[in-house]
Amino acid sequence: MNRITHAPGGKAGNTAVAAAKLLGRNRVAIFGGLGNDIVANDHVKIFEKEGVLTSGLKFSSEHGSGQAYLAVDESGENVIYTYVGANSLLTPNDLDEPKRQTLMSEASVVTIMNPPFETATKLAIESKKLGKRIVYDPGVWSERGLDGLRPVLSCADYLVSNESEIRNLTGHSNSKSASEKLNEKYPSLKVIQKLGGRGSIMVDGSRVVIDALNLEKLGMKVVNTVGCGDSFLGAFVAALVEGLPDIDALRWATCAAGLNATKLETRGSPDRETMFRYLEHVKLTN
Repeated sequence: MNRITHAPGGKAGNTAVAAAKLLGRNRVAIFGGLGNDIVANDHVKIFEKEGVLTSGLKFSSEHGSGQAYLAVDESGENVIYTYVGANSLLTPNDLDEPKRQTLMSEASVVTIMNPPFETATKLAIESKKLGKRIVYDPGVWSERGLDGLRPVLSCADYLVSNESEIRNLTGHSNSKSASEKLNEKYPSLKVIQKLGGRGSIMVDGSRVVIDALNLEKLGMKVVNTVGCGDSFLGAFVAALVEGLPDIDALRWATCAAGLNATKLETRGSPDRETMFRYLEHVKLTN
């Protein structure tokens, strides 16, 4: 082991910050659970600095704030061990509080990641009733499979997952077969697969492939892949909020994820100016 680094994280937090960097202050809000501890204080300070609205956070003395422990090898690849902590205490009833109801009603896109599944289900159902576009990244919940995630998937407009999660969901490692199975069960669902250093794929009746940034050609290299998937999701959602077509949103996402990989910090997602400097290098394959 050469170095130990402490950094802010959490998938929802990373995604919220990535989106806020592209959208600007007070256009992104986060729901989640934190403990009454120094970790929570640090999170709130960072969110407020980045312009993420924090009124949807829930604080608890029952558990500490969640933390993740990551080991990164010389190539920048990582293994993650997670303590969920206070985020496990975010209940469906918490969504009924006026401050969260207000945030939901004002949102144009609702992004659901991996809160307790009952909470995710209620958030999906209520968001659909409100006519919001719903983006779902099930993360660890992908192990429940397609039928186990039906309450959320039946409401979602977009599913965003990496290859291992897609395999957990469908039983297929081949991206084409996996997407066909998803589209068969949920015909209106747009399936987006994060392919890491190879780019991304979206299946919506047709198939769209976006190549990853050629970092070597741009004089950059991968130093840390931690948080790249969250950067991808944040940029994708930010583009949807801006009213861009799905293909452009996928280009934003792929560009942001690639640039994140060139930074040591987990939240190395680009600001708007930086992303637009490199966006032309993100190519549509077909």
